[in-house]
Amino acid sequence: MSTFIEQLKERAKKDIKTIVLAEGEEIRTLKAAEMVKKEGYAKIILVGNPDKIKAMAAAENLDIDGIKIVDSENSEKNEEYANVFYELRKKKGITPEQAAETIKDPSYYAVMMVKQGDADGMVSGAVHSSADTIRPSLQILKTAPGTKLVSAFFIMNVPNCEYGHNGTFIFGDCGLNQDPTADEVSEIAISSAASYRQLIQDEPRVAMLSYSTYGSAKSALVDKMQEATKLAKEKAPELKLDGELQLDAAIVDSVAKSKAPSSDVAGSANVLIFPNLDAGNIGYKLTQRLAKAEAYGPILQGIAKPVNDLSRGCSAEDIAGVVAITAIQAVLSGISRTSRIFCSPCVPAYATATKKKRYARNLPLNTKRLH
Repeated sequence: MSTFIEQLKERAKKDIKTIVLAEGEEIRTLKAAEMVKKEGYAKIILVGNPDKIKAMAAAENLDIDGIKIVDSENSEKNEEYANVFYELRKKKGITPEQAAETIKDPSYYAVMMVKQGDADGMVSGAVHSSADTIRPSLQILKTAPGTKLVSAFFIMNVPNCEYGHNGTFIFGDCGLNQDPTADEVSEIAISSAASYRQLIQDEPRVAMLSYSTYGSAKSALVDKMQEATKLAKEKAPELKLDGELQLDAAIVDSVAKSKAPSSDVAGSANVLIFPNLDAGNIGYKLTQRLAKAEAYGPILQGIAKPVNDLSRGCSAEDIAGVVAITAIQAVLSGISRTSRIFCSPCVPAYATATKKKRYARNLPLNTKRLH
């Protein structure tokens, strides 16, 4: 486990938050729950059939004693949650009966726990698709104030790496927006920089990636990243951000001196923004597999309360790491189970006061999972 994640765990221990795991009947989830319990950096709630979960834990000799288990099919909260969901969605044509049935779904139930202050954050996606995690989040929690776009990033921790912040980077967007416009890429960059500052506690240095550096190639893709760079600089002029840059120019100082000598980001970037989901998803998986990097995510930014996705290929250790990240997001957003404050995790401090848009355009709700 990386030093970065260990530091997050220590930060989380200072203000314990409650994180609900929607996939309680999945063995990696149970192993992660045991890890979190032993290390004591968050309280865990598991969603699923209690008898099945306890039998699975016993078969694997896992100690989950003291971890709360809730059955979304037969919970004392079902009526309350169904009523809230109906009020939220009745203008969309949902009936009370449909609301009652929908809320039995573990993902919807878990998100409603966050909505109602019964948990501070939710993690899912080891089994469920990204759409199954994000859809209930947007329907129930909505987007954060000031947010134009929900996006996803990975925290990448590369061992024995001289680049980034001791080998730690944020890669965005690697899990959600398929082919963002230049304006959307600029929003992803600004949000990712804010997330980097909050989670890594270091100054973000954002590289807008391309196969071109400063116009060395010409194409519509290059034009998009050039425009995205221009827009991001206009929206957040104080942010250290530059582009378009090739990857080597972005992170390798010797290459940066040759390709982009005037840049104050090239050669030292720690936030890497990809032009589309193809590039981002391939990039993070190459780094994870070939460089043996730890990959935590997709971490969602722009939702009103902390909800995070997982990769199907995640390990129990990965889930435990995302729990730590989610707990820190909850701490930073000021969410409390008792106060039920409606706050905004990972909203850029320098976000423009634009009209909040409901995110829909690029959400792959009807597609196969992305990871």
